Amino acid sequence: MTTYPYPENRAAAPPPALVVVAHGSRDPRALRTVRQLLDRVRAVRPGLPVHLGHIELNAPLLPDTLAGLDAHGTRAAVLVPLLFGRGHHVKRDIPELAAGARLHTRVAAPLGPHPLLVDALHARLTEAGWRTPADAAARRASGVVLAAAGSRDPDARADIVRTADRLAARLGVPVVPAYASAAAPTVPDAVRALAARGRHRVAVASCFTAPGRFATECAAAAPGTVSAPLGTHPALARLLLHRYDRALRTPATTTAPAALAPA
Repeated sequence: MTTYPYPENRAAAPPPALVVVAHGSRDPRALRTVRQLLDRVRAVRPGLPVHLGHIELNAPLLPDTLAGLDAHGTRAAVLVPLLFGRGHHVKRDIPELAAGARLHTRVAAPLGPHPLLVDALHARLTEAGWRTPADAAARRASGVVLAAAGSRDPDARADIVRTADRLAARLGVPVVPAYASAAAPTVPDAVRALAARGRHRVAVASCFTAPGRFATECAAAAPGTVSAPLGTHPALARLLLHRYDRALRTPATTTAPAALAPA
């Protein structure tokens, strides 16, 4: 159900469960990483029920998570996509899966774009060895490729472009979005485009939650510095909670995540 009535005495009711919705991956490192991220979310906000559901490939699948919550008497849940843009999974798959649940659900906006996402991307780049160019000549020779999964949905691509623009403002050098699938340019094409502009000191910022095929392929295409997936970075945990809180503050008439402009 996508309507979201609350009892009048909200202080007496338990908080809606936070259900983090991951895509799923055949790489066993992905599931381990996501579970560790959820543990970090629980540590930040003790007492909040935090659960995991997958769209595909891994258990628990989202319908099973929601059915389990209903069986244990949970009345409401906020579904927060562990995704970085408003693609098909956020607009269609997750709401359709939520619609089959017996408890009241609301789908939050995806994680990007947002300053906390930029914090995590910047931190991972720094950990990988990126240093802000010290002078104008070095800045003119530098650039970054923001590697993401990719989507045919123009809103999803627009969200990645906005994240790239925010990261560029933080780094002081151009940041070109690139994609592992379903969209252009690829990481090698983006690297060549920067080189054609005289920017040969190029790093790749990985806009992936966890290790997996796409993250590995994009890292292999990096000409030099490449950051690790965002994983359990504290800013990502805070961002999941921010999306949860914002969904609760949004009027109940807004139930489609496509209508929630990420901020």
